Amino acid sequence: MISKSRIVIFFISIVIIWGAIIFRAAVVQVLPNKKMAQIQKRQFNKTITLNSRRGAIYDRNHNELAVTVTSYSVFADPKIIKNKKRSAKKLAKILKIPYARVYKKIKSKKRRFTWLKRRANTDIKDLINKAQIHGVSIVEEPKRIYPNGQLLSQTLGFVGSEEQGLEGLELKFDKHLRGQKRKVRMNRDARGRPLLLNGHDFANEVDGNDYHLTIDSELQYKLEAELISVINQFQADSAVGVIMDAETSEILSLANVPTFNNNKPLKSKAVSRRNRAITDAFEPGSTLKTFLAAAAITSGKYKPSTKVFCENGKFKVGKRIIREADEFHKFGDLTLTEILAQSSNIGVAKIGLDLGSKKVNQVLRDFGFGQKTGISFPGESKGIFHKLPWRQHLLSSISFGHGITTTPLQMASAYTAIANGGVLKKPILIRSVTNPSTNKTKTFESEVVKRVLTKEEASTLKLMLLSATQKNGTGYSARIHGFPVAGKTGTAQKVSPTGGYLKGAYIASFAGFVPANKPKFVIYIAVDNPRLKYYGSQVAAPVFARVASYAVLKEGLSPVLLSEQDIVDKKIPTLKQKQQSALEKLKLTQYIKQDKVPVLEGLSLRQVYKRVSGQDVKVKVNGSGRVVQTWPKAGEKLGRKRVIKVKLQ
Repeated sequence: MISKSRIVIFFISIVIIWGAIIFRAAVVQVLPNKKMAQIQKRQFNKTITLNSRRGAIYDRNHNELAVTVTSYSVFADPKIIKNKKRSAKKLAKILKIPYARVYKKIKSKKRRFTWLKRRANTDIKDLINKAQIHGVSIVEEPKRIYPNGQLLSQTLGFVGSEEQGLEGLELKFDKHLRGQKRKVRMNRDARGRPLLLNGHDFANEVDGNDYHLTIDSELQYKLEAELISVINQFQADSAVGVIMDAETSEILSLANVPTFNNNKPLKSKAVSRRNRAITDAFEPGSTLKTFLAAAAITSGKYKPSTKVFCENGKFKVGKRIIREADEFHKFGDLTLTEILAQSSNIGVAKIGLDLGSKKVNQVLRDFGFGQKTGISFPGESKGIFHKLPWRQHLLSSISFGHGITTTPLQMASAYTAIANGGVLKKPILIRSVTNPSTNKTKTFESEVVKRVLTKEEASTLKLMLLSATQKNGTGYSARIHGFPVAGKTGTAQKVSPTGGYLKGAYIASFAGFVPANKPKFVIYIAVDNPRLKYYGSQVAAPVFARVASYAVLKEGLSPVLLSEQDIVDKKIPTLKQKQQSALEKLKLTQYIKQDKVPVLEGLSLRQVYKRVSGQDVKVKVNGSGRVVQTWPKAGEKLGRKRVIKVKLQ
């Protein structure tokens, strides 16, 4: 028989063992244990770092240009996937990626987390949920998209695989667009299976700032379409265009063609992704002659009517000969206005030599050449601008747009200074920025750089540029029905990368503004290496006309009746008097002021009513069609009854 003492010892041992077990359990369950906590965290929790929702980019009318939408990222816990080969086959079919790549990611028995596909669509999410593969789950994640495809692509730029800005505005303002990274905790059950993911709440938060641009999407679309058309028509390499608001210097359109699809940036060539309107500088050719005319006017030595002998087409400077752009042009005496209208190389070169390099240098720098505009965009070029002193041949070459390089944006900005009455302003691309967390919006306006012309000097240049688009001017093909156009053509040889000029390669351009009497739009067009024709008057000016025509109609501007006769009326003896007469005509095109009748000829009845709207004026109508005559006449005072009779035909 077992002794009583042994039985007692046995029970005491059992009590001690159970006591030790209970004590250990209490220690594990109740008392803090750093090592056990780490094991528990690895087994039951997994933290995933994801990007915040990126701020949106809109145009001036709140149309979406770049937005972030919800996507679905697929991940796996390889350790708990049972049949890895079978699972890999299913996943490869659903995700449309090679089986070998999927299997490589999930075959490890020690690995606890791997991404299988980032930012997938709803169809893939539904298929994954339907497949119910043990160890595979989904988290909602933000994805950047560009709803308009190729529109404004070089300006917007694009993002990388982690939603980081890589080019364009996406890169420039990346820090403010992307916000802060977020951590999403994934909970597991005792077997390591995903239980809950709080990614849904995360995906609906907006952390990045929203940007509103000065861009008008409709103008942008029109400009890009016209540039594509001119490339195809003349077999050109590329084309750029800029549209600016003449008064505010806001950039309404910034186009580069060929373009690319921001949603698939890696399928495009690097050259197509470059914003050439800002980053590329080239010799501008005759569009620069406008600023030599400005130098001549501001010097006090020249008036629009001052004559210069243009050497009958051949002018020697040092050991070199300067000729006109066209060998058939052999000009004698031309006025300053005619030099601009006929685009005489010799005439403007002689003016440049007469003024001297210091004066020409000063005026060109005043208009912003040789320096960055200050726009908020990475990679802006300031162009090539030689330091003084300039040799005579360089000075004469610069006078007609060679020996200097400018960007399209610089040129558009400089013409804007003439259009707005003589003030150079910084062009702006960002209209406002909104912080969605505070709902506060910061707005931006263009800064004045300096006054470069008096109002009178600017008016004089406007009229000279208006003459350049008349019948005998090189810019005649830039004219549009019902609106006076002021502008200048340009045809420049392309510089060779190895020095000198490329044979038979040119850049055709046109710079101008419309309406000339009260400018609203400044437009610059440049076409690179058109092969069928190459003069700015043949290639770029018609593009300007089509874009400008669309812009004024879209804006709802009323047509202006201003003919060539108003600018070059032969009945008026002196150029000064002609210009004064033209200015008076231009004044009449405005809405009714000081109780005078505006110019209504050429308008439709609807346009007539729009022009007199809000002026307490009655209109009596006779006929249909367009206005051919009014009583009282344009410029005459309204009668006591404030009635205007119009005859339409």
